[in-house]
Formats: sequence, structure tokens, C-alpha cells
Amino acid sequence: MKLCHTLLVIIFAASVVSRAQVIPADASPVGLPVSGTLRYDLRFSQTAEFGGGQNGQEWSFVSGDASYMNTAKRLPFNMQYGGGYGYAWSGTTSPGNLFQHLSLSQGIVGRKWNLTASDNVSYIFETPTTGCSGIPGTGEPIDCSGSTTQPDQTVLSLNSRTLDNFTTIEFGDRFSSAWSLNVGGTFGQLRFIDNNGQDTDTWMTNAGVTRRLNARNSLSGQYSFTRYSYSSSNLASQDSNLQLSFTQDNTAQISFSRQWNRQVRTSVSAGPQWVSSSNNAIEPSSTRISASASVTDQLRFGTAGLSYSHGTTGGSGYMLGAESDIASAYFSRGIGKNLTIGATGSYMRSAALSAYEFIEEQNGKFVLVPVNIAQVTNAKYGGVQATRQLGRSMNVFASYTVADQSSGLPSPFSGSSVTILNGVSQVLAFGIGYSPRETHLKK
Repeated sequence: MKLCHTLLVIIFAASVVSRAQVIPADASPVGLPVSGTLRYDLRFSQTAEFGGGQNGQEWSFVSGDASYMNTAKRLPFNMQYGGGYGYAWSGTTSPGNLFQHLSLSQGIVGRKWNLTASDNVSYIFETPTTGCSGIPGTGEPIDCSGSTTQPDQTVLSLNSRTLDNFTTIEFGDRFSSAWSLNVGGTFGQLRFIDNNGQDTDTWMTNAGVTRRLNARNSLSGQYSFTRYSYSSSNLASQDSNLQLSFTQDNTAQISFSRQWNRQVRTSVSAGPQWVSSSNNAIEPSSTRISASASVTDQLRFGTAGLSYSHGTTGGSGYMLGAESDIASAYFSRGIGKNLTIGATGSYMRSAALSAYEFIEEQNGKFVLVPVNIAQVTNAKYGGVQATRQLGRSMNVFASYTVADQSSGLPSPFSGSSVTILNGVSQVLAFGIGYSPRETHLKK
């Protein structure tokens, strides 16, 4: 269904472009139903993977992306799509070849208030890392604005098809030039298509007040409530004491933001986080720290960013809740008129809130068995890419991606194809792309 929606969006955009470019000589100009900026790219790439259980695997990828942003001040709209198809020529087989990522955002802007609804959905056959769709080596912008990892997938895995969807609604009201209010809510779904991971639903509500101190500085207070609910299909047990249906947290934070100049902006926030669950014997209530920080720099010759967050996450489908540290950085720069380089990297540490592990029973259900130490996964990945323009629309690219993970998590679903990465995995890629100039649509 999501794929159909995506194809409809692309077909509609293509029809708009054709109407904008082709007008019969004997006909009067026809007004376009939309106005804004449309951009699309098509690519073909060849990759080779080494290590991490993927030795000798070779892929051919056909992929593309499209983005559209309108110019309406009162009704701003933004769409971004990336996806494609991969064919494995040799090496370990994969349960999936198709990958998709679509994000939509629609806003309504009043004189002193604004309302935004957005949706972010992806379908992928491994944990997303570099590129907008998350598959390394396809030739997409490798940094993708510095945000490629979903907040609920902090454990790197291979051969695990997932459908991940987040829907968010946010409302903001500016009381005066100094005070503003924001409220919002998010619903997320993580589904494992082959039943080789723990399905998770995420519910979050938040509210906050911001005080503008001066032209550059602002201070805010935020409160949020988050619940991670776990499907009972893989957690059934004859012993009800070993069942856990949800983990939840209440978080209060104080944030400070500063705009140093037109290019550099920083933000830092911290506060207590109260964690509880449906089974105090498995996950006792605790008080923890939630924190985040970020810095972005819009350089004259490129862009750069750095972010860090610490707090509770859903467990990535392999833990019943986790305390995670996530640090990410990205950088891109144009060299001359025809060469662009980009780099990105992330570090993720996830410690299980529960000192239990899944054990499969003969009837296909799973129970929780205590272990001596908390299960911890340390993952890091990075990538670099260079793109060379050939004329107005054609380009060639080459990239290198490496991922390294050490995990104490056993594969909880025996007999399944899921692989939690242990060790180092490397991907070398090169390819060619078609990137026409962006099209400006006018009513």
C-alpha cells in the first residue's frame, strides 16, 4: 500500500513536469495546480561486501530519489522519496531486494500559530545506515541532511526485513515576541516482515514552553511521555511472571539554544527520566538521565553537523526496551564546479533495560530467562562518497562504507535468517547517475 502511494506521488509529479515543459503551439498556457521546486535523480551502482558474514556478496542496484517543496507560505508542503531494487549476483542470499523510504510533511501557518503533520515510512532489508533510504552504495547523498537512522533501530542487523513508520502532529503558538508554546504527539510502528524480531509500537506526547531571551538565545522547558508496547505473539509463556507488554518513561528537560551567527547554531538539553514497565520483576522502575546536544554549521563551501542523544529507546526489536547513546556527524563539500564529497558516521550503544534473554520453546513461543549481566551492543559505522559531474545531467560516484559492531545479544529466533552483526562489514561501490536540474513549477 505504501509503495502504491509512493508511485502515485511520483507519477503525479512527472505529469506536472510534463505539463510545465510541453505546451502546444496553438494552445494558450495552462495554469499548473501546484507551484514549487521538483528534483529527481536516477542511478545504477555495483557493490561488493566483505566481512560481517557477507563475504563475497555482490549487488547491482537500480535506485532513484525525488523531492518536492512548494512555495506556499500558509500551506508549506515537503516530500522526499528514495528507493530502488537490488539484485545479488553472488554471496549470501537476502530475504529482500526492494527498499523504500518516503517522508511527507504538510503545514498550516497562521499569524501567530502553526500546525504540522508529517509521516516517515521505510521498508528495508537491513538496519538503515548511510543514504536517505539507508542502503549503502546506491549513490544517494551519503549524509542525507545528517539524519538516516530511525530512533528505534540502534542495533545493526542484516537479512531482517522491516516496515518502520512514524506519524507526528505538532502545534505551536506564539503568545508574544518572547513566549511560545508547543504540543505534539507521535505514533510509531516497527514491524518485522519475516517474524524474526520483536514488533514494537511507540506512543509519545510532548509539551513545552520556550522563552526567547534575546536575538540569539532561547530557553525552554519540555515534558514528554513515551510508551513502547510489545506484541504478545513472540512473548507468550505459560508463566505470566515472565511476560512484559510495555516499557514507558516520563521525561522532563531544560533546553538552551544559541544562534551564534547566520551559519552556526547549537542546542543542549538535559533532565531526569523516570522509567517503568508492566512487569516490575523483569524491568524495575528506575530514575535515569535524558540528554541531547547538537551543532549545525552552514558553511560557505559546505554543511556540517554533530548530534548526541542519551535516553530510553524501544530496543530495536531485539530487546524489551534499552538505554541508548547515539552520536552522529556529517559533512559535505563541493570542490570546484564538478566534484562533491560527503562523509557521515554514527556511534550507537544500547544496553538492555531487562537482564533477560529470549529462549524459544518447542511450541514456537518464547520465554525470558535471566542472564548474569546486562546485554550491551556497541555499534559504529561511517561512510565517504565522491561524486563527479559529467556535463549537465550525468555523474559518476564511488563510495566506501564500514560498520563495526560487538553485541552480547544472541539471535533470539532460532531457525530464522536474521543476523545481528558481529564484527566488521565493508561495502565498496561505484556507479553512474542521471541528475537533471531542478524544475521550478509555477501556477
